[in-house]
Amino acid sequence: MFKCLMFVYAVFMKRISTPRRTASLSAQLVDSLRSHIEAGGWPVGTRIPPEQALIEELGVGRSTLREALGALVHLGLLEARIGDGTYVRASSELQSVMVRRASSAQRDNVLELRTLLEEYASGAAALRRSEAQLHQLRELLADADAACAGEDMSAASSVDALFHRAVVRASGNDLLIEVYDYLGTALTSALGGLPWDAAGAEEHAGLHRRLVNAIEDRDESGARGAAAAIVQLTRDHEAEAPRVAEGQ
Repeated sequence: MFKCLMFVYAVFMKRISTPRRTASLSAQLVDSLRSHIEAGGWPVGTRIPPEQALIEELGVGRSTLREALGALVHLGLLEARIGDGTYVRASSELQSVMVRRASSAQRDNVLELRTLLEEYASGAAALRRSEAQLHQLRELLADADAACAGEDMSAASSVDALFHRAVVRASGNDLLIEVYDYLGTALTSALGGLPWDAAGAEEHAGLHRRLVNAIEDRDESGARGAAAAIVQLTRDHEAEAPRVAEGQ
């Protein structure tokens, strides 16, 4: 009986053949463009080159290019804006998923997640940072002050995101750095867009200086406290903004 079953199984298995397929040109182009985006060739938020320029550079037909770009839009890496071109939305599928998930989450939940990541990272940065990393944090603080003085809130927001990424990188935890790199865009996207008044902006800047001072002094507890205070200030600012708008 056993031999009979094995014979039937063997006959059945012979009927299954391994498919042999070669990737289409558009599929190859998808892989190539995805790798280019992941490597930072087209940074998140930037507009990719015009269609005709890509056709000439890549040596492909218009339909092949459009098929590949459409696939990347479907994956969430690119975003087509009518009349404005195509922009890089995320550097990977995981980042794209996190951006969508964070944008649909309650803002308090996003803030709690940010507190968890940045508080730990700040404490670790105080213990492990290098002199070069400390110097970079000081430079980013100066850039943020310059952006705020010029009332360029878009630039200030961008510098703030770079600052917090730099703190996480100073933690020396490669896995945390990778996770935060994926989540950074999601957190910035979900929390951005609300202007600060002069007093709030100064308090925000002061907490950042306190954080850098704690990292310089290798004060783990002080760094964690400053990071938590920054997020709490953001939380209070988020809660206050709707009431201010109603009173206007």
